[in-house]
Amino acid sequence: MTRASDTQDGPVVLSKDGLPGWLDPVVHAVETVRPTQLSRFLPPEDGAGRQSAVLVLFGEGTRGPELLLMERASSLRSHAGQPSFPGGALDPEDGDPSGDGPLRAALREAEEETGLDPSGVQLFGALPRLYIPVSGFVVTPVLGWWREPSPVGVVDPNETARVFTVPVVDLTDPANRATTVHPSGHRGPAFLVESALVWGFTAGIIDRLLHFAGWERPWDREKQVPLDWRA
Repeated sequence: MTRASDTQDGPVVLSKDGLPGWLDPVVHAVETVRPTQLSRFLPPEDGAGRQSAVLVLFGEGTRGPELLLMERASSLRSHAGQPSFPGGALDPEDGDPSGDGPLRAALREAEEETGLDPSGVQLFGALPRLYIPVSGFVVTPVLGWWREPSPVGVVDPNETARVFTVPVVDLTDPANRATTVHPSGHRGPAFLVESALVWGFTAGIIDRLLHFAGWERPWDREKQVPLDWRA
């Protein structure tokens, strides 16, 4: 087994060795899902867009499998106050965007934003690249198993409001699911968990992973939540 440990030197590899059995459906979903099954927004064919990556990190908490999320600072220009996976744009030192660059970027950004120790993370897959039209980012969702959990928290309050984990059992609870309607008219899945409204790109990834892993439970798709739900 090879773990993704040194994000600056040496290759960062994907490995499925030794993963817990409950991750098997996720591994299968990652290996078989097609880009059009994840989103209708796919990277521009002309190569435009800024290459970026997010870390979809599965750990095991007191209530079973969980995901690591962070809430962006309310002072940021884009996606202010929005829960998201750790991640960001690729830097030149991350390497080849079509190679292991996204893997390095996902680990590096997670370390910078949450204090995560990358040496405790085993990367086991990456979803097809997707596109966020509003920001022009081409995003590779990189999936990892938090084999050796490390303390996490806010590193820079100017960027991050809080770092938290969400039990998968809460994400699959129909009572916590809803649909958001963006001012543009775009409808998308949402999750009301941990005093947060998870929506947009992040909620879309979670929704599709739950669906293709067979973890999704029937929920009321007519239940709508406004983006200013706290008001």
